[in-house]
Amino acid sequence: MRNHAFCISWVLLCCCWSTHGEIFTSIGQMTDLIHTEKELVQSLREYIKAEESKLTAVKSWASKLDALTRLATSDPEGYLAHPVNAYKLMKRLNTEWSELESLVLQNPSDGFIGNISVHRQYFPDAEDETGAAKALMRLQDTYQLDSEAFSKGKLPGVHSNAVLSVDDCFDMGKTAYNDADYYHAVLWFQQALKQLDDGEEAVVTKAEILDYLSYSVYQMGDIPRAIELTRRLVAVDPSHERAGGNLRYFERLLSKQLNEMNQAYQPASEEPIQLGTYTRPKDHLPERESYEALCRGEGLQMTEARRSRLFCRYQDGRGNPRLLLKPMKEEDEWDSPHIVRYLEMLSDEEIEKIKELAKPRLARATVRDPKTGVLTTANYRVSKSAWLEAEEDPVIERVNQRIEDITGLTVQTAELLQVANYGVGGQYEPHFDFSRRPFDISLKKEEPDAFKRLGTGNRLATFLNYMSDVAAGGATVFPDFGAAIWPRKGTSVFWYNLFRSGEGDYRTRHAACPVLVGSKWVSNKWIHERGQEFRRPCGLTEVD
Repeated sequence: MRNHAFCISWVLLCCCWSTHGEIFTSIGQMTDLIHTEKELVQSLREYIKAEESKLTAVKSWASKLDALTRLATSDPEGYLAHPVNAYKLMKRLNTEWSELESLVLQNPSDGFIGNISVHRQYFPDAEDETGAAKALMRLQDTYQLDSEAFSKGKLPGVHSNAVLSVDDCFDMGKTAYNDADYYHAVLWFQQALKQLDDGEEAVVTKAEILDYLSYSVYQMGDIPRAIELTRRLVAVDPSHERAGGNLRYFERLLSKQLNEMNQAYQPASEEPIQLGTYTRPKDHLPERESYEALCRGEGLQMTEARRSRLFCRYQDGRGNPRLLLKPMKEEDEWDSPHIVRYLEMLSDEEIEKIKELAKPRLARATVRDPKTGVLTTANYRVSKSAWLEAEEDPVIERVNQRIEDITGLTVQTAELLQVANYGVGGQYEPHFDFSRRPFDISLKKEEPDAFKRLGTGNRLATFLNYMSDVAAGGATVFPDFGAAIWPRKGTSVFWYNLFRSGEGDYRTRHAACPVLVGSKWVSNKWIHERGQEFRRPCGLTEVD
């Protein structure tokens, strides 16, 4: 039996804006869509008003002509005996009916259609909505939220009227189904069925949902439940073209399995399908579970003994003149590897200027392909980013200088200031900031030197600026040693990616957790090795 026999017709999805098929991942730019939609609604109202005005005029004509024709048809000869009536009849048929014809032919929709045409180039496409649906599923997995929580708008610490209808849930399920992601397909088809059973109206029928759900459950290996769901489908639609054949196939398959295992038939569980009913398939990320647990604030390795080794202090950059009168407030976030946070690193005015400069050029963030060294987009990094040069604005030059003053490292060989905006579901899965050796024993594969062409050595350190608070989600986590650092607007965190020997510190593998609610703005400076020879001298051992 072929898989496509179960398919109905796919409905294209549409939710996030893109440019030339590029998935939209930035709240900063996405706000433009809100204003666009408001403008279109206003245009629609003007069209309705014009149609109503036209209809009122046509009704007025109809009422007047109806009265005239009733009078004239009651005694046509007597009516036309009066010369004025004869003249007005000629005039009406020659002139006034032509005017009425022109009125009816007027098309008030031209302005509205023209307005839509202008904005259509900025509308989302099918790829964008698919990306948005997958973002919801990513949040569902990371923060262990069932489909009903999303459907009812019940997110942690957030009260909202944003709800998903039966048809919305069904389309979410079809997005997963189309990607052969039956784990998520089951969760969303089940939610659509539950809401339909609860009496919610929908365009999609119960038979359609059961058709998709039964096959998705079968793909998850739960044949007894697939049989039960298919029986429901037959009961709802006895003439369904596939249900009978599917049911017989499932029953034969189950019978064969039970005979092979010498087991008796056990009816399907009556418990509804929910998060945890089935095991999520493993993917490419080995530390998936620990990474997602840290994003939820679970599995943190901050013990009392470790906490006792963390301090706060004033940092004057070892007597830097620019910091003597106003030293930076420095807090330890982690002891080993040493991660610090600087308070009041950026002012609100500086943040707004940086965002203002970055917004027009935000583009899908890229990563270096480990096989080729070429920059490319990747599903594990979902955000929009832009690069700002010091010469563009005094604020950028001032921020760069401040980073140099605080760290004591030159930024002359550093990369440009990168600004990133993570929308809902935006993330950057566990990764290293530094480039690993051409042949990395831990990876057991060749990896090109990503920064060789720059001539500035490897990424020695990372300076990360948080430019917004985040309502929920969006932490920076380090799965190797169980740390989670939460965004606080105006603060920055700093750590070294390399030991003094130049060897990579593999403990610094980190991730940007998906944003659950809100918008996350960050900027970062990657500081390279060249120029630091006397600012951070080599150590005596490989791990100094």
